[in-house]
Amino acid sequence: MATLEIRDLHVTVEADNATKEILKGVDLTVKQGETHAIMGPNGSGKSTLAYSLAGHPKYTITEGTVTLDGEDVLEMSVDERARAGLFLAMQYPVEVPGVSVSNFLRTSATAIRGEAPKLRTWVKEVKEAMQNLNMDPSFAERNVNEGFSGGEKKRHEILQLELLKPKIAILDETDSGLDVDALRVVSEGVNRVRGTGEVGTLLITHYTRILRYIKPDYVHVFSAGRIAESGGAELADKLEEEGYEAYTKGGVSA
Repeated sequence: MATLEIRDLHVTVEADNATKEILKGVDLTVKQGETHAIMGPNGSGKSTLAYSLAGHPKYTITEGTVTLDGEDVLEMSVDERARAGLFLAMQYPVEVPGVSVSNFLRTSATAIRGEAPKLRTWVKEVKEAMQNLNMDPSFAERNVNEGFSGGEKKRHEILQLELLKPKIAILDETDSGLDVDALRVVSEGVNRVRGTGEVGTLLITHYTRILRYIKPDYVHVFSAGRIAESGGAELADKLEEEGYEAYTKGGVSA
C-alpha cells in the first residue's frame, strides 16, 4: 500500500522582495485508498502544500521531509515525482498551444507506464473515460486547455487522473468555478478512481459543497500554515455551520 508521509514541512516563498514562510510545520500521512480533505480559508497554505509536493520552483522547502513509499520525494525532479505516482490537478490548468489532448494524454501515459500504450486499447480507454465525463470526442483533437471553459479544463484534469492512475492524487480546488452539473460530473470521476481503492486522494477546498459528492475519510483544517484540527467527515459539517473564524481569530493567516 502506497503511503505519502509529510513530516514537519516548512515552506517559504519570495514575495514583495521578502522571504515569507507559508507552511510552518505540516504533518500528514495519506495512504492508498484514503481520502483526506484539506480545508481552510484563502491564504492559509492549502495550495502551497499542493504545489510544494508537486515540485513547483516558486516554493522553497526549508525544513521537513516528504516520502512516498519510503522514497525521498524532495530529491526528485517534477517528472520523477509524477512517475513515482504523484498527480496534481491544478486549480488553474494551463493552456498548452500546439499540443493536442490526445497526444498529451498518450505521451503522459507512456512516461508513467514506461512504454507506449497499445493504440487499439488506448483509443478505447480514452473514449470510455471521455464518455464517463460527458466530454465530446472532438476534445481529443483540440489543443490542451486552449479555449476550454473552466468546467472543460477541470474535466480534462479528471480525465488525466482516470487514465494515469496515480498512487496519490492531489486535487487543488477542483470545485473552483464549476456549476452544479459540472461539479457532479467531476465528482463522479473522482469517485470512480477512489472506488478502485488504489489511489490516495488529497482534496483541497475551502467549500463544503464538493464534500456532498466526495465523502472524505478525514478532514484537516488549515490555518496560518499549519493543521489546526483533524477529524472525520463530521468536521466538515461543523465548518459549514461555524466557518473558520474560530481558527483564524487571534492569528494571522499565511
